[in-house]
Amino acid sequence: MSRIKQKALPVALVVCAIAVLRPAHSQGITEIPDVGTQPEWVIAIHGGAGGTTRESLSSEREAETRAGLQASLAAGAEVLQEGGSGPEAIEAALKVLEDHPLFNAGRGAVLDETGNVRHDASIMRGEDHAAGGIAGSSRIRNPIAAARAVMEQTKNVLLHGDGADWFAVQSDLETAGPMYFVTEERREQLMKKRAAAPGEVAAIPNDASSFGTVGAIVLDSHGNLSAGTSTGGRSNKRFGRVGDTPIIGAGTYASNQSCAVSGTGHGEYFMRWTAARDICARVEFAGESLERASEALIVDTMLPVEGHGAVIAMEPSGKVVFVSTTANLKRGVMSSSSSARVGIYTDEDVH
Repeated sequence: MSRIKQKALPVALVVCAIAVLRPAHSQGITEIPDVGTQPEWVIAIHGGAGGTTRESLSSEREAETRAGLQASLAAGAEVLQEGGSGPEAIEAALKVLEDHPLFNAGRGAVLDETGNVRHDASIMRGEDHAAGGIAGSSRIRNPIAAARAVMEQTKNVLLHGDGADWFAVQSDLETAGPMYFVTEERREQLMKKRAAAPGEVAAIPNDASSFGTVGAIVLDSHGNLSAGTSTGGRSNKRFGRVGDTPIIGAGTYASNQSCAVSGTGHGEYFMRWTAARDICARVEFAGESLERASEALIVDTMLPVEGHGAVIAMEPSGKVVFVSTTANLKRGVMSSSSSARVGIYTDEDVH
């Protein structure tokens, strides 16, 4: 069974946090799901974190979200069961979420202040630290596929904007017109954001767009770790804004010497604290456990300065850790010796 631990903050900080956030956000939740003993492969995914609660999410939307997470796990697991690599499994898993309009990636991603979708994605291989990413793309159907192509087909790490879109065309990746990615729900969401008075939007807005990044971490049967992340960013984001997702070491990191991490949250904080790399460095150089390293960064360091979000992390043994400071973290896990389990709310056990 999974183990869930609530990490209390200092009394003074709790009082301050309650003043600006709901009480549920004044603590960090750490979960360590069961992946079996010495699994041959493990995959964990996330579909973003945020302020959505049981009371604000309809039963139909909840069921659709859980089904999307299950389908993502199944796609990644199929690759791993056949002996595929971590990057192959990550691409398969995240394509499902990018094609699903309920997740903030690919089709259904949030719109920037100009009313357009701009995608960011990255992927990293733990055995040799190879990495690739794209940022600000508007025509790549599956950004995670383009990130993997950058990693495997070029000597670059990050391509941006029109350059990323043109690279996808050159690489025979599937593209789409800008309107393919826009949904009516995201358009309405943008209108509400534009109408809000300055300072009216809470630190953790209670809507489906809050930190809706998707990501995956994998231990494959070859003993290698990998991580990948994909997002549309934040609704009504500034034109040209790039978040942490395509930045190696901020939103994505993988090393066989330490861990694999994919993050979701307020990207500027993940960049300022190089969150994904910091967690792995704590494991590798300070000898901290994966859960302590993740808590130290997400709960102890970022939360006190209102850097909200979550990470999923995995160590070379296949151990998985989920850490979140928000009301929900859409997540799932599966291994060669344990069945697929998914969850949405941070107070529920992934079972």
